[in-house]
Amino acid sequence: MENSSPALSQIFEPIRADLEAVDREFSRHVQSQVELIPKIGRYIQTSGGKRIRPAVLLMASRLSGYTGDRAILYAAVVEFIHTATLVHDDIIDDADLRRGRLSVHSRWGNDITVLLGDYLYIKSMALALTHDTLDLVRVLCDVTLKMIEGELYQLTKNGDADISEEEHFDIMRRKTAYLFGGCAQIGGMLGKVTIEREQALRDYGFNLGIAFQLVDDLLDYTGDPESVGKPIGSDLREGKVTLPLIHLLRQGNDGAGSRIVRDIIATRAVTPEQWSELLRSLKDHASIDYAYRRATEYAERAKKPLYAFPPGSERDALLTLPDYVLSRDR
Repeated sequence: MENSSPALSQIFEPIRADLEAVDREFSRHVQSQVELIPKIGRYIQTSGGKRIRPAVLLMASRLSGYTGDRAILYAAVVEFIHTATLVHDDIIDDADLRRGRLSVHSRWGNDITVLLGDYLYIKSMALALTHDTLDLVRVLCDVTLKMIEGELYQLTKNGDADISEEEHFDIMRRKTAYLFGGCAQIGGMLGKVTIEREQALRDYGFNLGIAFQLVDDLLDYTGDPESVGKPIGSDLREGKVTLPLIHLLRQGNDGAGSRIVRDIIATRAVTPEQWSELLRSLKDHASIDYAYRRATEYAERAKKPLYAFPPGSERDALLTLPDYVLSRDR
């Protein structure tokens, strides 16, 4: 994956001040009489998230001609929803690290983390309701429900080496793509664009989300553990069979790669030797290339709907984002 696309900071330069305002909004609303909530809120906020979802909402609202301050509020709402999902995910995955730091549940325990995730979900909806905008809240509720369904569905498929590509894509759509789609769509709704343009934005975000998740899954096999911020092979050790492995297992179940995958799933552990051999198998069967090619398809598919909008710096930024997603290494 050659890294020729611009850095995220360049793409987000036009909305840098807005993104900083989103961070302030997040901090402001995580204040509570219960000191633990702002404390954990600050911990999560400083753990180096990329803020791609809020940025998509802000860019889409600008592209749609919206100039008010509610985009910042809704971008903060989206960050609340995403953060709630992350803290719950860490418990489900029993992940010790997130972005190179102790995950919330490793530091504060499961009971506190479950309640914090609940708090963030409800807080996000309460924030969204501060304006007379039930249609926006409906979109947010809808994508949040889909994310939780995706998490539940993924759990039913956990440790299943025979998961199909379609089932895996269904999980990605629910867990990632609908929220990206909702972010872009809300930007359009704030700008009161036509139904066609609103749909175009949603399609953009949706396809961007699939590309994002495919690359995220690939990083487990191609990324440097230091940069990615989680140990090598953590997806597979958690029983998550993602696209590179689905492709590999499809090539025939009698090979060394297939045996290793099933061993790692069964033992929930991986030796350096097994890992090297698995990477070799993925390379021999061009499984990494296959997954990256699919990610590229979705990144290209994300760009097309944007041509419903006139050219300009906002459209350019949104068009550049899929290329960034394809090139990222963390």
